[in-house]
Amino acid sequence: MSDTPRGPRDTPRGPRILTEEAGAPAPRLDFGWDQAVAPVAVPPAARGRWSAVGLAAAGIAVLLLGLSAIDVGGYVADQFTRAPWLGWLTLGVAVAGYGLIAAAFLRELRGLAGLGTVERGRAAVARGDFAASRAALLDWAARVPEAQPMLPALRKAPDLPTLLALLEAGPLAALDRAAVSAGRAAALQSLAATAIVPSPALDGLFIAWRGLRLVREVAMIHGLRPGLLGTMRLLRRTLFEAGAVAAADVAINAAVTAVTTNPLVASVVGDAATGAVAARRMLLLARATARACRIVTPR
Repeated sequence: MSDTPRGPRDTPRGPRILTEEAGAPAPRLDFGWDQAVAPVAVPPAARGRWSAVGLAAAGIAVLLLGLSAIDVGGYVADQFTRAPWLGWLTLGVAVAGYGLIAAAFLRELRGLAGLGTVERGRAAVARGDFAASRAALLDWAARVPEAQPMLPALRKAPDLPTLLALLEAGPLAALDRAAVSAGRAAALQSLAATAIVPSPALDGLFIAWRGLRLVREVAMIHGLRPGLLGTMRLLRRTLFEAGAVAAADVAINAAVTAVTTNPLVASVVGDAATGAVAARRMLLLARATARACRIVTPR
């Protein structure tokens, strides 16, 4: 190395802080290339909530119930002309019958309202709306026994991530475990039915009935009470969720192996491969239904 002394230019400089200029920033160059490559999609036209089939079904129901009510009213009036006690008896039978129909209709509405709460909650969480998410999640937690002890903590949650963390660590984890248990019970019953039922047709009917019952069981675990229309709507959502659940195929196969290696089950089932397939489908159905009934979509 040279011993020549360094000049002012050779002195190392320290770090510098670059500040923004006081003037206005330069305008952004926008040639519209993003619109040419990926144009903005035109939003679809707003559709009515009632389809043609729904309007037709509602009209038929109104005609059937309305005309039958008019006919029954005339019949009750005619019975009063014959004898007062006969008229009151006929009126009581008519009121009881229409009351049961009204109770069934209200139950259907409650089931659909519960599914609507779940859908609103999931949509609010997806768009990050804390106020709407908090309202929907608290409404849901008030109707689920596993979530009711956490209501004070949920009300005090300061933001959406905290609210979701409380739900995932507490009630949602318990509901997932209960849904898996229901799926295992249905899988064992499917294995036994495949080995016992001699007819393949009866076997298929039993599997279909047990699958429908499993969907309702998992829905009730999540605080839902779907009726006929609610069950059909839930089945449609379950079909969409089954694609996401198929990614967990390894876990399902492991659960099926655990079921079929049970000594008691193995002695009963034997080499019934169809029973193992049915059990695997029950486990998949339980997981897909639990995903469809969840107030928060699993990540």
